[in-house]
Amino acid sequence: MKHYPRLVIAGTHSGVGKTTATLAIMAALREQGRLVQPFKAGPDFIDPSHHQGATGRPSRNLDGWMLGADVNRSIFAHAAADADISIIEGMMGLFDSSSPINDIGSTAELAKQLNAPVLLVVDGSAMARSAAAMVAGYARFDPALRVAGVLFNRVGSDGHYQLLKSAVEQETDVISVGYLRPDVALTIPDRHLGLVMAREQGDGQLYHRLAKAALETVDLDRIETLAHSCGTLPDTVSRSVVANHDRTVRIGVAQDQAFCFYYPDNLELLEAAGAEIVKFSPLNDHVLPTVEMLYLGGGYPELHGAALAKNAVMRAAIKRFADRGGVIYAECGGLMYLTESIRDCDGHSHDMVGVFPAEAVMRKSGFTLGYRTVECSRRCVLGHVGVTARGHEFHFSTLVARGRCSMPVHCVMLKASRKDRMVS
Repeated sequence: MKHYPRLVIAGTHSGVGKTTATLAIMAALREQGRLVQPFKAGPDFIDPSHHQGATGRPSRNLDGWMLGADVNRSIFAHAAADADISIIEGMMGLFDSSSPINDIGSTAELAKQLNAPVLLVVDGSAMARSAAAMVAGYARFDPALRVAGVLFNRVGSDGHYQLLKSAVEQETDVISVGYLRPDVALTIPDRHLGLVMAREQGDGQLYHRLAKAALETVDLDRIETLAHSCGTLPDTVSRSVVANHDRTVRIGVAQDQAFCFYYPDNLELLEAAGAEIVKFSPLNDHVLPTVEMLYLGGGYPELHGAALAKNAVMRAAIKRFADRGGVIYAECGGLMYLTESIRDCDGHSHDMVGVFPAEAVMRKSGFTLGYRTVECSRRCVLGHVGVTARGHEFHFSTLVARGRCSMPVHCVMLKASRKDRMVS
């Protein structure tokens, strides 16, 4: 049976610095010549873009609620097959999920599904022996979970780290693997949806700085020892799809700075089923490729409203495609692009495609966030009536209808039976 060295990096809470720690470890291992396969717990597009910047390999999303244990293991085994080590970045705090009474959808649940040890990231900036009490609490909270190591963030000196290390290793069996100093040069800028995407970070010097920081104060040998101490990966279900080799469907996928939120596994599954993925740019291209379906993913159309509006040729081509019955799957920013206009945070309105009689309005504060179950209310590209799918919603925008707008999918809110609103 193949061995998959792997380690889950989790935080005590959001904002503790687990993404910085994860990227530093990934980049440092890469500089040492390791093939590092990155993963991200939960529905996130931005952190995985940085994972790829740090490792040179596409990051994969794993999610206990949306995908389940078997699919998570299958995605993991497929992507990690040729890697020296796999690093899985958690989300929020180690035990946090949508429920306060169980771990469904949490980083802890994912670590147990993968039978992977956990490296806990702790903010050590204002603690000494109290760190031992915190680490002990996390390590003993769930006997089925193995918190094997701890990394301290925002530690000002080696002397301070030695206090933290001594306290934790005196009171627990958790191994201290090192620390990271507070350094503004290691900070990734953020905005309304989270961190700035990796492609906007320039020439990759950020990842070299992160690697240098980890190489100075983190024991990478201990990191690898922890990763190799994992148990066997539970049996996985093969990722199999039935391909129609008699006919290839060409799917146009919008991909540029405005539309960049895609899960690699979704595109690969489409290709495995016989689809030909044809990438195009609503920002820069003036000719819509000859395709039978359009896939408009999420991203930042609100930041590129003027440029999208200026490309009237592409907007008109997509509108004609829709009017002629072309199949379009749009989510998040893709849906915004299909409205009549986008009103950005500065109050400026930009003309969009006009498939839906509505305006997408950005809000400076207040957002919609959470897991969702959607159900087909009539037959459409997603399935027959009654077919359900799980997903995630996160946006600062709202749709203001300018006419009757009926969509073939409605939302069944998590842990509720009522069908409360129309979504795409």
